[in-house]
Amino acid sequence: MKVLLINGSPRENGNTFRALSEVGVTLKEEGIDSEIISIGRKAVQGCIACGMCGRTGKCTFNDEPYFKVMRAVKDGIDGLIVGSPVYYGGPNGSLCALLDRVFYSLGPDLEYKPGASVVVCRRGGASAAFDRLNKYFTIQNMPIVSSQYWNMVYGQTPGQAEQDEEGMQTMRTLAHNMAWMLRKLNGGDEGQPEMKEQRVWTNFIR
Repeated sequence: MKVLLINGSPRENGNTFRALSEVGVTLKEEGIDSEIISIGRKAVQGCIACGMCGRTGKCTFNDEPYFKVMRAVKDGIDGLIVGSPVYYGGPNGSLCALLDRVFYSLGPDLEYKPGASVVVCRRGGASAAFDRLNKYFTIQNMPIVSSQYWNMVYGQTPGQAEQDEEGMQTMRTLAHNMAWMLRKLNGGDEGQPEMKEQRVWTNFIR
């Protein structure tokens, strides 16, 4: 089984990448393959509702981020996790432009596959961005994978995510829950997953 992780940050090795990497490492421990695709810093074309994807099976715009995601989806994935930094209380606009096209053109390929979103912020807006990303899954018959807390990590400059111990633990729990759901959907008979770590509570006042 394989999970695709989309890094919606223009910083390829920033805190969003670090959060998704924590998910990927834990998925590997669970025996689940993963791949991270970063959207990068180049402009991403938004959807123009031309309907070309309905006639040809792919988006009329073939920029690199879309092509990479399309190939991964078409090659076969079992789950999807989307990560984004928080800008003005919402996800990165380039990521939303990409996801509009991905879900409009590849929706049938994603149906009934578990999805989850991850957001990274300096201080506020995380829950609003988290809600915005989850709307892609809930319009496409995709079960949402949850964690011990909303899937958010705090950090501004690269590397600060490491200091959010609860946030990083939330990423690991998300990965465990994704692996559990994938196995259940594929006929596994294991019971309810148990917390694998002592719960971490992190408060930021400084």
